[in-house]
This record gives sequence, C-alpha cells and structure tokens, in this order.
Amino acid sequence: MADYSILGFVYSNQFYLFIIYFTTFLVSCCSHEDGYGSFTISSFTYTKTFIRPYDWRYIRVDLPTSFSSMTLALESDVHLDKDHVQQANISNLPMICVREGSPPLPDAYNTSITGLVLDPISNESLGTQSLQFAEKCYPMQKNILLKLTNEQISPGVWYFGLFNGIESTTTQLKMISGYSFSGNVSVEGCMGPSKSGQFCNQTIDQLSCVNQNSTQETFVSCRNNYESSCSGPKEPKVYTFDLFGVSEKITISTSKVKVNQNQLSDGTTSNQTRIGLMCYVRHGAMPSSSIHDYSGNIVDTPLAIQSPKVGRWYITIVPMDLSNGTMGNVKVCYSLTWQMRQCPQNKAGVNCTWERYMLQTVLRKNAALPFESYYIPVSDNGSSRSSNFLLEPLLSYNSLDQRQSQSQDFAWTYFVVDIPLGAAGGSIHVRINSDTKLNYEIYASYGGLPLEDKWDYFYANSTSNSNGSMFFKLYDSDEKNIGFYIVYASGGTWGFGIKHLTSSHQSQSQTTMAISVERCPRRCSSHGTCQNVVEMSGLSLYSFCKCDRTHGGFDCSVELVSHRGHMLQSVSLIASNAAFVFPAYWALRQKAFAEWVLYTSSGISSGLYHACDVGIWCALSLHVLQFMDFWLSFMAVVSTFVYLATIGETSKRAIHMVAAILTALMAETRTTRSSNVVLVIAIGATGLFAGWLIEFFTHDRRFSFSAELFLNLLHRWQTFKGWFRNLVKTLVRHFQWFFVLAGFVALSMAAISWSLESTESYWFWHSVWHVSIYMGSFFFLCSKVNAIECENQGSTSRDYQLTRQDSLSRCEDPQANA
Repeated sequence: MADYSILGFVYSNQFYLFIIYFTTFLVSCCSHEDGYGSFTISSFTYTKTFIRPYDWRYIRVDLPTSFSSMTLALESDVHLDKDHVQQANISNLPMICVREGSPPLPDAYNTSITGLVLDPISNESLGTQSLQFAEKCYPMQKNILLKLTNEQISPGVWYFGLFNGIESTTTQLKMISGYSFSGNVSVEGCMGPSKSGQFCNQTIDQLSCVNQNSTQETFVSCRNNYESSCSGPKEPKVYTFDLFGVSEKITISTSKVKVNQNQLSDGTTSNQTRIGLMCYVRHGAMPSSSIHDYSGNIVDTPLAIQSPKVGRWYITIVPMDLSNGTMGNVKVCYSLTWQMRQCPQNKAGVNCTWERYMLQTVLRKNAALPFESYYIPVSDNGSSRSSNFLLEPLLSYNSLDQRQSQSQDFAWTYFVVDIPLGAAGGSIHVRINSDTKLNYEIYASYGGLPLEDKWDYFYANSTSNSNGSMFFKLYDSDEKNIGFYIVYASGGTWGFGIKHLTSSHQSQSQTTMAISVERCPRRCSSHGTCQNVVEMSGLSLYSFCKCDRTHGGFDCSVELVSHRGHMLQSVSLIASNAAFVFPAYWALRQKAFAEWVLYTSSGISSGLYHACDVGIWCALSLHVLQFMDFWLSFMAVVSTFVYLATIGETSKRAIHMVAAILTALMAETRTTRSSNVVLVIAIGATGLFAGWLIEFFTHDRRFSFSAELFLNLLHRWQTFKGWFRNLVKTLVRHFQWFFVLAGFVALSMAAISWSLESTESYWFWHSVWHVSIYMGSFFFLCSKVNAIECENQGSTSRDYQLTRQDSLSRCEDPQANA
C-alpha cells in the first residue's frame, strides 16, 4: 500500500498543479483587460535541506509551452573559491548538474564528470545546446540565480541535481562535509497563445493547416496569412506549429515573394535588389540566427527536415538583401508554406514501403517496482506472458530507393514505444538474441524515427556504438547478442529502427527482440538493491542502485575490491584501533582513571564504527556509532593535553566539562568536517595553556604587579627575567623531551596519512592514522614526569631561595631602623 500511495501522491500533485495553473490563468486574464502580459504559472519554495556526503537531491521544473521565463534561486552554505575548485578532487566536489527530460546521473564510473564546467553556472552557459542527451555540471556556489527564457531553453521537464560528491559507493568513509541549501523556483508565462519571448512582446502566428489524404500517404499543408506577412530586416516574423504524430518529412517553402517598398537607406530606389528569406527552425524553443536546429534561404531552395521530432516547432523568417546586404526600409511580403508528409499506419520510409509497428505496453505486476513494463507488437499472435517476440516475421521486405545503389540491399524496420512521463527515472532495456551471427544495426531516437545519419543512440557492432555516451550502457553484446540500456530515458515517444538485409539476403535464423522499461539496470547486477525515491517536488519517481561494499557504479557492476581484499581492508581498519591499548595501559598505570576510560572507549567505539561501515556488523545505527567514534576521539585528544598540566582534579573537571560540550556539538553538527581536527587540537592546547597558568600562579604567588614594581623599570625587568627563567625550568623539569619529540613525530605521521587518504587507499592510510594518533598520545603521556619527582627536584632550590630571602630581610632591617 505504501508504494501505491506514492504514485497517488504524484498524480494528485499533477492534478493540483493543473488546477492552480488554470485558476491563475483565468484570474490573470480578467485582471489585464488592455493587452497581453505575463503572469506566474507556478512557484515552489524549497525549505532548508541538508545533503550528506555522497548524497544528492533532484529538483524538477515543469515548463509549459506558454512559459516565458524560469527563475531558479538557490542559497547554500558552500564556500568554494576558484583556486579550491581547480585543486580539489572532482569526485568529492559539491556540484549542481542540469539535464532536460530526465535526472542527471550520480555516477563517477561513467563520463558524466567530463561535463563538469569549472566556471560558475550562469544564464549564458545554459541554453546554447541540447541537454536532453547530455548534462552539464558546475561547482556548487553559495548563491545561485538563474533566469532562463524560452529563447534559451525548451518547454518540457528540466531536472537540477545537487550532488555532494560523486563516488562509486554511498559509503561515508571519506571525510567530506555535508552542506545545506534552500531555494525557490518560479515559472512565468505569457497570457495568450499568440505571445512569446522573454517579455511576452513577440507575436507568434499560428499556421492554418489542411489535410490532404491519399492512398499512399497523408499530406498536411499549412500556410500563413499573406496580407499580414510583410516585414523588414529588423522585424522577424515567428510562426509555430504542433506535430502530434510520427512523420517522415517536413518541407518549408515560400512563394509570392514581393517587395512592398524598395527604398534603400540612402534614399534611392533600385530594381536590382535581390531578396532572400532566411528561415531558422528550432524544436521546442524560439530560434534565432545564433541558436537554431535548421536554417536556409527558402527563396532559393525549400528547407527539408527528415524524420522530425514530435512536439512544437518554431519558425523565424528574417528578410535580407543578398545584393549588398542593406535592406533600408524595404518591406517583404511572402506566402509561407509548411508541408508535413506522413505514411499510412504501420508504414515508414522514403516511399512508405518499410514496416512500422506501434508496440503495446504490458505492465509488470510488481508493487515494489512501479512503472516497469515491456512492449510487444499489437497482433493476435503476440503473447503478454513473454517480453520476447520473433523479429524475422516483422522485418521489411523492400530495400531502399533503387537509386541508392550502395545501400539497395538494406531495409529498415521501425518500432515505436510510448514511455510514461513518470518513468523518466528508469531505463529502457533493449535486447536482440539470435542463434546465428547478427547482421543488424539498431538505432534509437527520441520523439521520432531514427535514420542512419540522425539518431540519439545506436549499436552497429562492438567497435561502432554509443558506448561513450553517459546514458548508454552496453551489456552482453557479441556476434549473436545485442544488449544495452538507455539510462534515465525521457518520457514520451521513442523510435527504434533496425537496419538489416532484405529478405532475399537473410539466412534461416531465429532472432528474438525485447524492449522493456526497468527501474534499475540489470537489477543492480545482483550486487545491490534498487531504491525508489520521489523527487523533491513530488511529481516524478527516480531509481538508483544501493550497492554493497565491494561493488560500485550506477548499476553496481564495478568491482571495487575482491572479497579477499575487502576482508583485508576490513581487518586493517578494525584491528588498527587496538593501538589504544598503549595509552590506556599507561593511564591505568599512572592511576589516571578518567583518561583510561576515554582511551578504551574511543578504541572500542572506532572499531565498532568501522565494522559497521564496511558492512560486517552494526551494533547500533551507523549515525550513533559515527557520533560516538568522533566524539570520544575528540575527547581523548583534549584529555591528553589536559593530562600534561599539573593541576588539581577540580580544575581538570572544569576543563573536561567545557571540552565535552564543545566536542559533542562538533561531532553532531559537522562530523566529517576536516577542520574539526584543527579545532580539537586548538581546544586541547587551550586547556593545556590554562592548566599551566593555574599551576604557575598557584606556585608563584610572590609574583605580583604592585605599584612600586611598575615605578622601578629595572626591578620589573629583573622580575620578568626571573619569571621566564622559572617557566623554562618548570617545563624542563616537568617533561622528558625524548618522548615529546617522539610524540610530535607520531602526530606528523598522522597528518601525512590524513592528507594521503583517497578512495582507493583509504583503508591503508586510515589504519596508519589510527596507529599514529594512539601512539602519539602514548608518547605524550610518557613524557610527563611524576609530580612527586618534580617536587623533590625543586624543593632544594626553593628552600635555598626562602633562606636567602630571610637572610636579606634580616640584613635590611637594621639599616632601616638606623
């Protein structure tokens, strides 16, 4: 029931979003009686959210076709300067990634990190290219403000992924800090279908269309209003049309081109002006001379678009003078014709002679894995019990146009599937298996039918395929088998085309094909569990693999370490904590029971934490064990410093209490922050210094700052030298400096091992860290000389000083009386 409630929550949010949008639109229309304007379509506020190390969050933004701009404002506690970004390990860097149609990939074992741009994210860095089959990642900033218009990005679904490190596994072994963020996303739209642009000041003309059916194919012709299509060089005209089904070709042409006024900029007129009409076409967004999908001068040659994508298309027409480049005040009128050619149902290709199949969806009945389904042809012979279907009976018989002699032995067969929008966080799995050597090439395209020179993903053979793409995963492919995943596929229409030999050249083989939607590739390769999470807006579901300790990658297929190596690393991380025995033994021998309890508890807690972290056994939750490990380690460091000061138990208890409060806050709020080590050492050094001050003023009460002392500069200088000499003698008398030097060597080794830690060598250098830090504590404990011995060594000198002071006072008294 819990899984279905998630889906119900998603659908209810979509219904409420529609109600809000519709109500806002009506209110805005009623409140603006004098013309068009913009209004807020939607606005979402994200409260403060904390992202743990190697965790991530997705923000989904829905942009309708009427949107004019989208604003994203984020505020975080990340502080990254350019130098730190250049020197930091990319996989540990907090970053923000953007992708159109489906979520970005949180995987360090693919090429997604190649999309990292070290410069800060900006309005200009997005919208210059399609991010549907690629992603862009940028370092996370303290403040991010993006405002993207419909001239930069296309309507649809956009995902912003906030990552705190991208690693092969979600373990918290590496010491990086989490960060928090909050933000707001607002979408502005234009009131009225004929307005667009950032400020809703661009008029868009809708082309009027007429269907022309024939026995072989269907033509849809659309034209503009000739009387209103007169414009100058600085007055581009924008047209739009919607493509709802799979089509073979779109042709854009013009006729009746007429110069309304032929007056040049110098005031003269000429009949030699050669007029051109530059046509810029773009799918989903406003085209321009700098950003467009197709372009051409349609006065000379019609602009043809093969296998166009389903959705809204925009056309911008800009008149230009081809003779001298100056239009002046020339107005050009023209008749624009847009023609779409569609083959009959179940047919495709240049001459509509190839086979095309619309596959039907069969849902898998598994409540734990929503949106999982497979696709089979719509036929009486198809069986919904199996996801495989025979390929040979469905192949096309006719080859390409006979004029293409080099390819006349090949034909194409197309399969069209409809992926639910809520399944954008899943993967498309395609398999082809044969009992003989395969002679097939398979191409995939989102929104339309693929061609040999127009596709999104493809597989021709083991050396020619899309395996370099970050969203294409190739598995188990050889001469007889093809298998791949399209990871985090966008919801909508997908076309799969198989290029193959014609029937006269095919052998008597038996080939099966299967197309399915799965939540996690290969069921996480049997080395992890598939996790389903609703993204922050609650409008979509995405899945990821939670891998075991020995595997990583998006699909848990990367072996991070062998079983034997994992056991060696686990034993090393756990057993290295046995070094706590050395400082604990010395503290017990010196009857320092508080220090003995701290060292013993710290060693045991660290061992239990690492045993849970490597997946052997968890005595408590990982969070509790992590807190105990860090807090007791912090307290052990502070206790070592306080132990070196010879002060009473009352003062020690006070210092320990203050340190316990401060270190507990550090261990709970920012456990893995690297600066905690420096802060703990600073707290311990402060405690040691405070102990020395207490000890000094307790044993040297004769040192006072009287008025007579300040009047005699020479006496003050002699007193200060005596105080400093006594301080040095106290330090020399209280410590065995051989052990002090050994303690600093051990601390240096600990600092070096800390800096050398990486994902691959963490187990070794962190084990060295355990041994070094405990041995450093042991050496510092041994460096302190017994307080009784110090008193015996200093008693003679103090008795002599007291006798000398008494003799001087007796000698001075007679003089004073005289």
